[in-house]
Amino acid sequence: MEPLLILHAAAALLAPWLVRRYGRGAMLLLAAAPAAGFCYALVGPEPSARPWAPALGLTLAFRADEVSLLMMALVTGIGALVMVYSARYFSSGEPGLGRYGAIMMAFAGSMLGLVTADDLLLLYVFWELTTVFSYLLIGHHPENRASRRAGMQALVVTTLGGLAMLAGFVMIGLAAGTYRISAILADPPQVAPVALVLVLVGALAKSAIFPFSAWLPAAMAAPTPVSAYLHAAAMVKAGVYLLALLGPAFGDVTAWRAVAVPLGALTMLLGGWRALRETDLKKLLAYGTVGQLGFLIVLFGAGTGATALAGVAMLLAHALFKASLFLVVGVVDRAAGRRDLRGLSGLGRSMRWTCGAAVLAGASMAGLPPLAGFVAKEAALGALLDDPLVLGAVVAGSALTVAYTLRFLWGAFAAKPGRRATRVKRPAALMVAPAALLAGLGLVLAPLAGWYETAMAVYSDAFPDQGHATHLAIWSGVGPPLLLSLLSLAVGGVLFLAREPVARLGAALHVTDTGVAFWHALRRTDLGALQVTGVIQRGSVPDYVLLTLVSLAGVGTLALSYGPPLSLDTPVTWWQRGEQPLLAVLIAVAVVLALRARSYLLLALSVGMTGYGVALLFLAHGSPDLALTQFLAETLSLVMFVLVLRRVSNPPVEARLPLALRLGIGLVIGAVVVVAGVLAMDARQTQPVGDLMAGAAERAGAGNIVSALLLDIRAWDTMGESTVIVVLTLGVTSLIYLRRTSYAIGRRPSRPRPGRPWLASALPEGDRALAFEVAARLTFHTVLVLSVFLLFVGHSQVGGGFSGGIVAGLAITVRYLAGGRDELARAVPMHPGVLLGVGLTLSIGTALVGLAFGGEALSMLAADVTVPLVGTVHLSTVLLFDLGIYLTVVGMVQDVLRALGAELDEQIEAS
Repeated sequence: MEPLLILHAAAALLAPWLVRRYGRGAMLLLAAAPAAGFCYALVGPEPSARPWAPALGLTLAFRADEVSLLMMALVTGIGALVMVYSARYFSSGEPGLGRYGAIMMAFAGSMLGLVTADDLLLLYVFWELTTVFSYLLIGHHPENRASRRAGMQALVVTTLGGLAMLAGFVMIGLAAGTYRISAILADPPQVAPVALVLVLVGALAKSAIFPFSAWLPAAMAAPTPVSAYLHAAAMVKAGVYLLALLGPAFGDVTAWRAVAVPLGALTMLLGGWRALRETDLKKLLAYGTVGQLGFLIVLFGAGTGATALAGVAMLLAHALFKASLFLVVGVVDRAAGRRDLRGLSGLGRSMRWTCGAAVLAGASMAGLPPLAGFVAKEAALGALLDDPLVLGAVVAGSALTVAYTLRFLWGAFAAKPGRRATRVKRPAALMVAPAALLAGLGLVLAPLAGWYETAMAVYSDAFPDQGHATHLAIWSGVGPPLLLSLLSLAVGGVLFLAREPVARLGAALHVTDTGVAFWHALRRTDLGALQVTGVIQRGSVPDYVLLTLVSLAGVGTLALSYGPPLSLDTPVTWWQRGEQPLLAVLIAVAVVLALRARSYLLLALSVGMTGYGVALLFLAHGSPDLALTQFLAETLSLVMFVLVLRRVSNPPVEARLPLALRLGIGLVIGAVVVVAGVLAMDARQTQPVGDLMAGAAERAGAGNIVSALLLDIRAWDTMGESTVIVVLTLGVTSLIYLRRTSYAIGRRPSRPRPGRPWLASALPEGDRALAFEVAARLTFHTVLVLSVFLLFVGHSQVGGGFSGGIVAGLAITVRYLAGGRDELARAVPMHPGVLLGVGLTLSIGTALVGLAFGGEALSMLAADVTVPLVGTVHLSTVLLFDLGIYLTVVGMVQDVLRALGAELDEQIEAS
């Protein structure tokens, strides 16, 4: 199965290029991917499983049972025909055709994965992929408001249903002890009814069952090939397929039947009734599809072997005739330039082949012999004989189906009295042939009903309740099913003959449009969200912090108060070294000083002192790497604060809460965090992971445990953090740059001219500190050498790319503080974006190259080299990775200095 999924992914990637090269003819090439899947389904694939996330028990498992193979054949076979049809449906210059081909291939692959997945979580992944791709397909015309709204409506409804379904999947998986569908079906677990209801919510939303029906008729804004595929054979069948898949395990549960059967019957009646007053041929078929999806949900929701057998027969028949009819609508639309039945007349004579295909497919939809639709409807009526109420609803729904089928055929092809024949263009053979083929299959497959029943016997026999016996046959003799079928045909014919009064009655009884109700509910939700946001999101950072801290204190206090009595098996050690309590006192003094500060600069310095105190605690605990990084980062942060605060003359705003209350909140939070930490350490049952780090670092060839942790053990995390640094830097500086003139400091300085002074500060004479400028110049290169030293020795000693980058950043910062923008530009004659880009590229590229050629990231090369005056240097892919981090940090510092200092420097110069 994996090769087929890869084939569809490759087709999706190549589609835009193929369309640019071959135009709409590329659709014929893309049809090869689903065609290969159809051939594979006919061969009969075997189940497969491949580890996905072994630690979580997840596998890429695929099944190949009867229902999965049926859906696989429908998804791939009809998908291939739809792509052939698309080669002539779209014009040569159709905008977005490459995007359409790519998304169709991606959707087909996702649907293929969905119907073959043997893991609930894997099924959910493909489920949501179909949701996203269907949204893109429905919104194929983004310039059209109806198309955008239809796509959004489908996305919202099916996504919410999918989230509910995921919760149900998790509950089922926990109850079963596995997420493998085959294991769950073999030994069904006892699950809470709410879990099954949640799964049904997802299935019913996907298949447009009431009250989730509105999105499907709205989705007719999509191109006709999309409707023929997604809304006849693929996406809307996903919910039906889920009920068919899990029916043998949960079909006899009361909650399953109580939800699925009534809602399915109601949808069948509402959809059929609404179709009787539609004048747009696609909308008519859409509401008919809603009704027949309700019919399928009734059959699979009933949870018996007999109804399931009828369900798989109707599943096949419906896909064939409904896809054919949608394709017919596309042919009519392209040939006549319209699809409103009030403007069509006489097409039966001018489009004989198209009309023949429509009549054949319509007869199957109405349940006329000898077609597949008749076989399925006879079996369904026979299987429901034991449930008169549901049987009556199905007979009524079948009558409505007959009525709107006749309305469709009459509206599209009949010659209306008093109306001239509609002029049409000759349709392309590649458009008519797929519709005719699908309609003809309904006739060809009907005599094979007995063989089909035998092939599906394993599936239908898996249901604990077999229900009323039924069979698939093209003729079952005269009996209740045949009489009920004749009754539905007769009533449907009467409804068609009385179509005008019926349409007026339907309009008179119409209360509200479900689509209008949906958008009204969505607008009310948006308005409510805005009102709630206005109350709790008032733009006050202190309020947010206070709310967060109070919530933390409240939850922690409640947990400690109502939890089990506190008992510590391990005695608490208050301190290990004498300097630790002294440092704690110093940090507390800095905190009190920050609380009493009356200027922003003093406040920043006080907060910085707490950071320095934490760094000293790291040092006291024997973590020089962390201490060094904390010292450097704290110093750099303090400089950045000063750059901003130097232009702020107003004193800090007085706190709205009294000091005593704020102090009390802080003490409670501190106590909660400390007690939680002590309890967590006391509850440890296995060996601390820190004890294993030394051995892991040694195996990585590192003498520095912290460096080994960052660059060898969790290199991917470090690479992700580097990416986050770049993104945040670009985001912050972009917000600060309000005028393009701020970029002036990033320009490459001009070449030194003869006679240009060694110190060329742009600061006014009165603001210059000559001694500071000279010291900054003289120490700059020495500090840079120190930063490079820290970079090289970081794998075996204290240092690393991050520490070295911060040291280099501090050297650059000192140059900027001494001489302003011009001095910064001379210190780093390179745009910071270049440093950020090169650094990130070097880190990511080194990891990926190592993964490609070395088997693991950062394991491509390694060597120990002795350097005079330095010692042994470990040269490896890790060093290149660390160099990327070094450059990223330097670029970040330079960019922030440009952003924070440029506007302030301009203000100083202007004043």
